Amino acid sequence: MKNRPPLNKNCSNPNPAQKTDPRGKVLFISLFLAALTFAVYGQMIGHGFISFDDESYVTQNPIVQRGLSMDGLVWAFSSPHVYNWHPLTWLSHMVDVQLFGLKAGEHHLMGLLFHIVNTLLLFLILRAMTGSLWRSAAVAALFALHPLHVESVAWASERKDVLSTLFWLLTLWFYIQYVQQPGFRRYWPVLLFYAAGLLAKQMAVTLPFLLLLLDYWPLGRLLPADAAPAIPPTPEASPGGKTRKRKKNRATLPAAALNRRERIAPSGVDWRRLIPLVREKLPLFALAAATSIMIFLVQTETGIVKSAIQYPLSARMENAVFSYAAYLVKTIFPIRLAIFYPHPGTELPFWQVGGATLLILLITVFVLRAGRPYLVTGWFWYLGTLVPVIGLVQVGLQGMADRYTYVPLIGIFMIIAWGLPELAAGWQSRKAVLIPVAAAGLCVLTILTWFQVGTWRDNITLYSHAAAVTSGNDWAEYNLGLSLAGEGRFDEALPHFQEAIRLRPGYADAYLNIGVIQALRGNLDGASANFTRVLEIEPDHVEAHRNFALTLLRGGDFDGAASHIQILRQIRPDDPESWFLAGLLATKQGNPAEAESAYAQAIRLRPDYAEAQNHLGILLARQGRIEAAIGHFREALRIRPDYREAGKNLENALGERGKNR
Repeated sequence: MKNRPPLNKNCSNPNPAQKTDPRGKVLFISLFLAALTFAVYGQMIGHGFISFDDESYVTQNPIVQRGLSMDGLVWAFSSPHVYNWHPLTWLSHMVDVQLFGLKAGEHHLMGLLFHIVNTLLLFLILRAMTGSLWRSAAVAALFALHPLHVESVAWASERKDVLSTLFWLLTLWFYIQYVQQPGFRRYWPVLLFYAAGLLAKQMAVTLPFLLLLLDYWPLGRLLPADAAPAIPPTPEASPGGKTRKRKKNRATLPAAALNRRERIAPSGVDWRRLIPLVREKLPLFALAAATSIMIFLVQTETGIVKSAIQYPLSARMENAVFSYAAYLVKTIFPIRLAIFYPHPGTELPFWQVGGATLLILLITVFVLRAGRPYLVTGWFWYLGTLVPVIGLVQVGLQGMADRYTYVPLIGIFMIIAWGLPELAAGWQSRKAVLIPVAAAGLCVLTILTWFQVGTWRDNITLYSHAAAVTSGNDWAEYNLGLSLAGEGRFDEALPHFQEAIRLRPGYADAYLNIGVIQALRGNLDGASANFTRVLEIEPDHVEAHRNFALTLLRGGDFDGAASHIQILRQIRPDDPESWFLAGLLATKQGNPAEAESAYAQAIRLRPDYAEAQNHLGILLARQGRIEAAIGHFREALRIRPDYREAGKNLENALGERGKNR
């Protein structure tokens, strides 16, 4: 190992670039990054919401749809929803609804603005820590324009990603201020913004470990205490107006900025300084531990955490190692990206698992032996921040997800931004090579990201793309079929439901939707056969019982319909749908009193049940109770202004009332 060079006499400014780089360059780079990011992502302002999670988060969430309210505030902090507990994310969606209603474009615009702010913060933070203007700008550009980050920005439900990252970066910003001048006055903002990040998304639990990495490089707080400070301490004003220097503290005073070409071995680090650095972060570790326990309990209770029977530990470990390598490959070749990658289960080939394991081990050994501090920080940033979502605790059905890379890839981008200039350090025409390569790379990423953003235009575009770029993706095939069926394109939808069943035999929901399409086409026998198949797979499938009962009602099999309605009431006693079906059955059987009672019960259980309001109005109109019927028709239209049947019924009822006057 080379000896450390003597300290610069001007040790108060170890990063002279901070003085020589004019503010104009910082402003120009910031404006360029913001403008280019907006230009690439701006198209999503014309996109709609999608069916995957956006309904639960925004479009069909009655509490979020009220906008900001005291009830909503209490609900956000006290009620886990969509398998998560992230109150600040809920409040963010409520603010959007308060400002814009349910206009999807404005919701997407807010997500884009968060991403732009995150990009600029990352640029300023890296420059403040390293003193390197252009390398910090390169990391920020990669962060802003890499296609793997499209999912986090273009998907309204992933507001939690961009929001938690905003607080993550603000935590880093205030941590730098604390490092400059340690003390509680500068420590409490670190705690505050870290807590906010955890309340937006619990992936931030790894941040205290990341701060220790940054203490190593670029802050240099693990170097011997006689080194010059990496970030000059800020003079503190005394009561008399004069500045006074803080006492030297081996645990908190940052050490020398590491020369980017200097080899740093463990022998060059004062490991005794690690204990005070860990101790100062104990409050952050406590917050991370408490949040980790809470979210694990929430996800376990809601059933989203998959059991060891579904995904054995060996399968989860294999997928985790494979995912680490796959994300790296997608970072270099960001193509064939999809909203959903099916979990391989126990079917990963040995050569893929072995190859991924070997790749990760070789990179780790190289990073540790190379003696480059930026390699250590960048690589372990990537490995560490992926731990909560790498699948060791399997949440959901996906094997991996692009959105999980939003923060982890910053580490890889740092390696690229610092590593490429070092590789070219000895070249005579270094700038002549690096500048065109960087420009070409940025152009390629810009184009790929533009097209990737375009795949999020609507449900059909999104799921079609996912089905096309992945193999064996029954999830994408099913959701594509569902989206096509929702637009009445039944002939196009059926093959996708059938393909989903081929890929996943026993796919109950696919059989269900084939049955629904057949029922709508009048093929009641075919529909009944598919509903029967669903109930053979899942005897308590609520939607199958509902649709089977409705199909039998249309076919005149009242006894069969009654049996399914009875089963529904046993499965879900407070299900408004079962009471609505009971009302239909009683009406067809000529029992208006029982029908009225059933419709009223459905409305009591779901006050916004427009169909029940309309049918109760029809029942009352037939009995000559026109005024009461008009009230229910009007309520149905208030709930659903586009409800044509209720509008026609209201018109007829008003006409009937006019005749009787």
